[in-house]
Amino acid sequence: MPRSLLMRSRPAAWLLALALVAPAAQAGLFDDDEARKAILDIRARLDQSEARGKASQADNAQLAEQINQLKRSLLDLNNQLELMRSDMAKLRGQGEQLTRDVVELQRQQKDAQQGVEDRIRKLEPQKVSVDGKEFLADPEEQRQFEEGMALLRKGDFAPASAALSAFNRRYPGSGYNASALFWLGNAQYGMRDYKEAMASFRSLVASAPDHPRAPEALLSVANCQMELKDAKGAKRTLDDLLKTYPKSEAAQAGKERLASLK
Repeated sequence: MPRSLLMRSRPAAWLLALALVAPAAQAGLFDDDEARKAILDIRARLDQSEARGKASQADNAQLAEQINQLKRSLLDLNNQLELMRSDMAKLRGQGEQLTRDVVELQRQQKDAQQGVEDRIRKLEPQKVSVDGKEFLADPEEQRQFEEGMALLRKGDFAPASAALSAFNRRYPGSGYNASALFWLGNAQYGMRDYKEAMASFRSLVASAPDHPRAPEALLSVANCQMELKDAKGAKRTLDDLLKTYPKSEAAQAGKERLASLK
């Protein structure tokens, strides 16, 4: 028997013994029926006490099991929370990495777009102004003309002549064409190739008589003729200059030249 039940049963046993002894000691006070009732009452009390003890043990065991289940549930919940924290940390890290990747992609896209725009800009015609004339020219067209002019400025007449001749062949309809003819004639004049120089100057006057360089081109033709000792041809050219472009600065210089030839 468990110790708790034993402790509970001792008063009951004592009562039972007292009940058994009492009739003998006080036989005159109780009869048999009353003694029997007392015994049955004591037994009923003992049964109830044992039942309450068993019920209390069952309740305690059930409560202990419930507590254990609750502990297990709390442990599982803590484990789930830790897993959720870990997953959230991973997701946060992935989100930050995704943000960095998006920023990098945007930067690359911007750089690529800028590169495309730069390449397009290099291919698109640009507005330029030469000898008072404005027109559109491709970047490569502009580069080749300026390359020939750079050679001429350095006094490299032969390379400049070759570059400007090549330019006119490649870009016959260019807005640079008249200016290129004028400077080609100057390069040829610098090489003392007077016949080719005259051809270049006359080509300018014929193709673009309204060009600002046309009066100078006629004066340059006369200079070439004078270098070739063709005084009559120079006089005719100077007369044409004075008639065609009377108000030009080249015409004023032509008058002086004409006076020296008479």
